Amino acid sequence: NIGEICAILFATIAGFPEPLTAMHLLWVNLVTDGPPATALGFNPPDPDIMTQLPRPSDEPIMTRWLLTRYCLTGLYVGLATVGVFVGHYMSLGVSLSDLASWSKCGELWQPGNDLMCSDLFQGSGRMLPQTLSLTTLVMMEMFKALSAVSVDNSLTRVGPQKNPWLMLGVAVPLLLHIAVVYSEKLGLSALGESFGLVPLSVDNWITVLKWSAPILLVDEALKAVGRLVNKERDEERAAAAAAAAIQGKQAKHT
Repeated sequence: NIGEICAILFATIAGFPEPLTAMHLLWVNLVTDGPPATALGFNPPDPDIMTQLPRPSDEPIMTRWLLTRYCLTGLYVGLATVGVFVGHYMSLGVSLSDLASWSKCGELWQPGNDLMCSDLFQGSGRMLPQTLSLTTLVMMEMFKALSAVSVDNSLTRVGPQKNPWLMLGVAVPLLLHIAVVYSEKLGLSALGESFGLVPLSVDNWITVLKWSAPILLVDEALKAVGRLVNKERDEERAAAAAAAAIQGKQAKHT
């Protein structure tokens, strides 16, 4: 959700066309978000859970570090969602300044490559970059869910295969999304049109993966930082507990 907010916010501030429609956001929140989030409830315990110190009773579930981590992840999600959208137009020769004044196409600037403004911002010309943005967002959600089997342990140590329900919770919505994207080829063109989506080519999928797959690296880097944060916190707790124990013994002897 932070990523979706960032995507809409970035596009609005820059003056770009909307990379996601209300229908797209509804699709993400109701279909592609729900099953993976539910399946994460069946995650196994962390392998090192018995070596961790108990959490203080007054420590919130959403710590400052976790909030920071989710905000950083959401920031990348927002940048990637808008980035793949903008990248598509730039590949057609549209500059950032032209895209920021897209509503003035034909007045302030003229598209090149023998294209017309309607080819860029209407019909399939608008639907293709939006399909790229939505599919990139969906893929990042799936990748993020697969890496969330453990909050702090690396994906290479605690992989998604540890939670079969998560594998199913990712596969089903991903297949549903692919079915909607390629509904035209399935003889259900009206379905794709109602969502404002068009079929993607192999090159389009490569572009989607180039923008979405790095979320795994971002998450792994944040997990590594999280392990360091937890280590320092545990050391501080252990030192405080040892000091309290020493004080208690001294008070007992006196």
